[in-house]
Amino acid sequence: MKTHPIILTMSILLCCTTGKKNDEQLKSELAAIELTRGEITLCSSGTDQFGTVSFSQSCSEKTRPDFNLAIALLHSFEYTEAEKVFVKVIDQDPQCVMAYWGAAMSNFHPLWSPPSPTELEKGAKIITLARSIITDKESRESDYLEAIATIYDQWNTLDHRTRLLKFEKASQALYEKYTDDDEAAIFYALALGAASDPTDKTFQKQKKAGEVLNKIFENKPTHPGIAHYIIHNYDYPELAALALPAARKYASIAPASAHAQHMPSHIFTRLGLWDESIQSNIASVTAAQCYAQKSGIKGHWDEELHGLDYLMYAYLQKANDEKALEQVRYLQTIKEVFPVNFKDAYSFASMPARYALERKDWAAAASLQPEPSDFPWEKFPWEKANIYFARILGAVHENKVNDAKKDLEQLKALHAALVQAKENYKSNLVLIQVKASDAWIRLAERKKDEALTLMTEAADMEDATAKHPVTPGEIIPARELLGDMYLQTGNPQRALQVYEEDLKRHPNRFNGIYGAAVAAQKSGDAAKAKQFSEQLEALAGQGNKRVLLVGL
Repeated sequence: MKTHPIILTMSILLCCTTGKKNDEQLKSELAAIELTRGEITLCSSGTDQFGTVSFSQSCSEKTRPDFNLAIALLHSFEYTEAEKVFVKVIDQDPQCVMAYWGAAMSNFHPLWSPPSPTELEKGAKIITLARSIITDKESRESDYLEAIATIYDQWNTLDHRTRLLKFEKASQALYEKYTDDDEAAIFYALALGAASDPTDKTFQKQKKAGEVLNKIFENKPTHPGIAHYIIHNYDYPELAALALPAARKYASIAPASAHAQHMPSHIFTRLGLWDESIQSNIASVTAAQCYAQKSGIKGHWDEELHGLDYLMYAYLQKANDEKALEQVRYLQTIKEVFPVNFKDAYSFASMPARYALERKDWAAAASLQPEPSDFPWEKFPWEKANIYFARILGAVHENKVNDAKKDLEQLKALHAALVQAKENYKSNLVLIQVKASDAWIRLAERKKDEALTLMTEAADMEDATAKHPVTPGEIIPARELLGDMYLQTGNPQRALQVYEEDLKRHPNRFNGIYGAAVAAQKSGDAAKAKQFSEQLEALAGQGNKRVLLVGL
């Protein structure tokens, strides 16, 4: 069968006019995407303050310094600034596929909350445009792009967890295909951490990530991503000691990053190194305040609030209540934050709750309210739950059992909302609080056996669940509360055992040591009573008001 000459002519025309878009076409389509543009915001003397990255890619040579800077920013989770620089690279070289990949990565933030619908739509548009300029589907650039595309393809039909696992698989394929590409290895380690199961106590993926990173750390000691991801993947009581060298190095690798100043405190907190945590977060808060001012953020940046929570937690463990109160009072002056997200919500809820409960100010705990009152708390049920958990513990200890029961219903409603939203991890965290709250209410009703059973269940559940990265620790560890309950019910020997168990997971916690000291004294164990009393003095100093209350 012969082809009609007109059809043949049309086929030739289509063949020759379709294909890779030219720069002007790309710039026109880019203008329709709300990309973050502008000069990078710096609180330091130069762009070399974010670490050393050398990423081999096929874009124009003149863009290489900016591209490497953007990668360094990306590795320290400075997502807004990273996107600015990737967009600058695109403007200079619209055919640079890897810059589109970077812009898409900047909207992903894998270890934080899932991308918003706006970010997902934006990322999908970036991926679509980048695909239109790829001529070699087997190229390294195409493979990188298709890896991040797993987060944006079908984002409105596939759940985030499913897409995250696809990203991990694609990142593994990159790692195995490009064995000489250290960046592929580093991003694979990030993907492993992001896709890890918080209930997996074998830490299979985290350990694998650590192996990958440690193999290249010695040869790239100033690379920001390696140190950063070692900290994240080892941010567990069982693994934290392995990350201490990286934690003590990361801040000096990327001194201009507020997040890099803060991240070491995750490990310092896990190991009870409170002085180092305090210094880390003072630096982080200062850097965050500088960034907010210089970038023109209206209100307070979320990184500042995140650092404040860790800072106050460390002050409380040293029984430095005056400094802790300074952070709470400062928090109360904050009325506007950017962006409005889970980090802000958590700090707003946790800081006043911690300040009351750690000092056993039960009346203050019972009277807590979600503040600021105009904050969109309905969007953050897990974070809000911490306020009601503190209220319940405060009310029970103030012998206001009916008030505690009313607040327990509120806590259960927040749990139900998380279940309905299929937020399985967060709903489990609130369920632990529900069980612990119910336990203390039953103890107040003289149902000791039921109370101890429920409190033990809560402690076992919490031990089997990793804490959320946003928090330095549970509002009060459930096993520490179990120790308190045994002590209150006249079983100091068992209380001492429980406190010692909990201190293995939460070393140098003031109230854990305090409880162990009292339990040892009441058990007649003079040696341990002396040991824990000396630990308290070493932690908080002689003459500290809270130390003196032990009376040993």
